[in-house]
Amino acid sequence: MHLTVEEALSIYPLSEARLIAGSKGKHRIIKSINVMDAPDISDWIKEGEMLLTTAYLIKDNLEDASALLRKLERRGSAALGIKLGRFWNAVPEQLVAEAELLNFPLIELPFEFTFSDQMNGLFRAELTRSTSMLQSIMEKQRKLMRFALRSGHSRPLFESVSEVIGCRMAVISARGDVIYNNTEHAGSELLEGWPWQNRNQRFRTGGKTGYRLPLLQGGKCSGYLLYCCIDPILLPVEESLFVQGAELISYHIHAGFEDYFEHAGQREFSTLLRRCLAGGFSCSELAQAAQRLEIPLLRHPFQMMLTDTAGSGEARQAELLWIKEALLEHPDLQDTQAVHVLMDEGLLSLYPSGKQGTEGLGESVSQCFEQLQTDKGCYPRAAVSAVKVKPEGLREAFAEVKECMALAQRRKGCGQVVHYRQLELTLMLEQILPETMEKYCNGMLRGLLSREPEYVREMLHTLEVYLQNDGHVNETAKRLFIHRNTATYRIEKLSELLEVDFKKIDDLLRLKLLFIFRGMLERE
Repeated sequence: MHLTVEEALSIYPLSEARLIAGSKGKHRIIKSINVMDAPDISDWIKEGEMLLTTAYLIKDNLEDASALLRKLERRGSAALGIKLGRFWNAVPEQLVAEAELLNFPLIELPFEFTFSDQMNGLFRAELTRSTSMLQSIMEKQRKLMRFALRSGHSRPLFESVSEVIGCRMAVISARGDVIYNNTEHAGSELLEGWPWQNRNQRFRTGGKTGYRLPLLQGGKCSGYLLYCCIDPILLPVEESLFVQGAELISYHIHAGFEDYFEHAGQREFSTLLRRCLAGGFSCSELAQAAQRLEIPLLRHPFQMMLTDTAGSGEARQAELLWIKEALLEHPDLQDTQAVHVLMDEGLLSLYPSGKQGTEGLGESVSQCFEQLQTDKGCYPRAAVSAVKVKPEGLREAFAEVKECMALAQRRKGCGQVVHYRQLELTLMLEQILPETMEKYCNGMLRGLLSREPEYVREMLHTLEVYLQNDGHVNETAKRLFIHRNTATYRIEKLSELLEVDFKKIDDLLRLKLLFIFRGMLERE
């Protein structure tokens, strides 16, 4: 049973009774009903139990009657109902005064109804109420299921869950930021006792009861869901509904349908950045919006990074969200005030330039990706643009990272993080016709190609390693596992056969172009 004293007094035939004292306690919860048939009945009273009596055991001793009231109050009894007409025609004033002092509900029961009449009336009302509540919860569960099964999510997630469950709620990120709040309480009230444990528990705020659940996925807590102003006595069926709401929100967050845990300012900036890159918003307008939103990124030189994975569909979205979280939490990157935006092309990131430099950013991102391969099993790759000094360079940087990513996908051996400056020459040379490249390669290698194929392969490999090591013979010998004198001999022989001087920049550039063209022709 789960009725207040006030609600019970509105149910027939108890509605014919009269509350004669302790009106301030009318909101006590009646969990069960008992009949007084023994002198020590108060020793067996449970919390929330309502006691009915004819006053037979207390009719001759008002001190015992007052002591009974005090003991019932201490044991958490809900109320005392006294049936008049058999032993008492009216409740003594002393007992009424005692109940009023204790704020303990004292009820005058009419003579014409038996105790069973009173109890049956309450049980029928409770059965009707419980049945109605179960039907309501089942309907809410069906609505949650329909929402979860929808492929498209045109309505906001948090508002939809709050509306379906019929309870105001708040969502708090793992960092303690209030992401969503449609309750009557301020964020400071909701965050009382922060940080919290990762378990379901009740809480009190503003004098009202709430229920807090961690948003868990794969053992990791990404935030908390708070239901506010709930019934203090939470029934198991209601608790299961709250849990289902939390599981639904947790799934959608980790599936990457939307980045719910961004600050409102960053979410607005992300929306404007997408519009800007799509051509619907100018770069100068975006810079003004960034200043209004207190995002200092575009006031200084910056770099753009595009990250993608080999996944597809929801799996790709989830991996990109994991990557974003990892970048935000990486020790070398978490204080950079970077902005990360999920787009169709992948995860787009804007980093301020200068603190780490191009190479430093690449190294930090590479370390982060290595950890992701260990923890999550995803294999991301990223392309980094050249440094841009003005907001007008945004679209240029976007074109660079897309072009660089496309080339990195076509070419093997570029590494997980590639920089536009590293591939810029290759990107430019791709405009040259294959026939022209082949003619150039044959002309450069004319003096070598007449030799035995095995000899040609060995010498070309030596030359490629020599150029990769910036002309250092010792490093070339180590990479090839040969003696330094052997490496020196080969380089001198190559200089003679190809008619080049390795001390001249022009000749080195011609040789560099040779290997770039050969690689491009092999891919063709």
